[in-house]
Amino acid sequence: MTDTLTLCCLLWAVPGQEEAMTAYEDEVLALLPEHGAEVVSRAVGNGADGAPHEVQLYRFPGRAALDAYLADPRRLAQAQTRDRVVARTELFPVALR
Repeated sequence: MTDTLTLCCLLWAVPGQEEAMTAYEDEVLALLPEHGAEVVSRAVGNGADGAPHEVQLYRFPGRAALDAYLADPRRLAQAQTRDRVVARTELFPVALR
């Protein structure tokens, strides 16, 4: 049995902040490898008709790695930016087939 955790993240940008949200995500997702995690897939859309602006899949080696990423001081230092550009986030575990 594996402890690997695969997550799907849906992100909606604050109107007018779509490019800024993508730039923010570029920065914080770059921290993943330091926590043993990887981006499996990242898709950027236009958010039309209520769809998310980004859909991300990432894989962590376990819950401890996810917790370490979430507590990373560099990520936390970006909280004000995140609050300014991200309107909504949905995060949930998935199984890839």
